[in-house]
Amino acid sequence: MTWTLAPEPFDSPVAAALWRAYYTEVSDRWYLLHEGRRTDPAELEREIAAETGADLAPPKGQLVVARYDGEPAGSAGVRLLDAATAELTRVFLYEGMRGRGGAALLVRAAEDAARALGATRLILDTRGDLVEARALYARLGYTETAPHNDDPYADHWFTRNLG
Repeated sequence: MTWTLAPEPFDSPVAAALWRAYYTEVSDRWYLLHEGRRTDPAELEREIAAETGADLAPPKGQLVVARYDGEPAGSAGVRLLDAATAELTRVFLYEGMRGRGGAALLVRAAEDAARALGATRLILDTRGDLVEARALYARLGYTETAPHNDDPYADHWFTRNLG
């Protein structure tokens, strides 16, 4: 079994399925932790539709999809915030694909995409309950920093120089 990683249009059926799976998981995890319930289906549909991913399209962004043995397994995106800074987002692997090294490959591919867009620094935010993500970023050399945005769901911010 092998991993392949390649750019993917943000609006492809594969990208849409990965976005739906990603958003459903992180939203459900938040609601289960804070309110003891899953995301309301109407809210889920509204939020998935609201975040089209258009900012992950060239020339200022890129979505990368990982496939395991040819099947879609995960994604990661980058978007330029300014001439030197890109944001890492939508890092996700289907649950059955985790633990096989794909997450690190996705992040490294996203870093390469950010460099190709001209970025010299990559930033990201995540939540405290996403302990797997925080461990991944620390393992890959990201440094926790002060907040760089006011996202109400974020409580950990990271950066990495790409130079």
